[in-house]
Amino acid sequence: MKINEVDIEQLDRAANMLKAIAHPMRIAIISFLEGGKKLTVTQIHELLEIEQSTTSHHLGILKDKGVLSSKREGKNTFYFLRHQNLTQILDCLNHCCK
Repeated sequence: MKINEVDIEQLDRAANMLKAIAHPMRIAIISFLEGGKKLTVTQIHELLEIEQSTTSHHLGILKDKGVLSSKREGKNTFYFLRHQNLTQILDCLNHCCK
């Protein structure tokens, strides 16, 4: 279904991505992955200084909503931004919150 040439499913996906991002720890995770960086759960949890299980929970939400992707390399799973331009949303928010 289209309303004024806008795809309702696309709007739903966009809203779900924004909901997934809307948490301080998840915003921090996205900022750590800017510039094409790939980090493991352990690296991210050390940067956040929170429990590894909590980090895994946040990563799972971001991955489920299409914000992050992951790639297994040996014993490690690396997380990275699925769409690098998501950092523009963070830049906009940082500018607006000053």
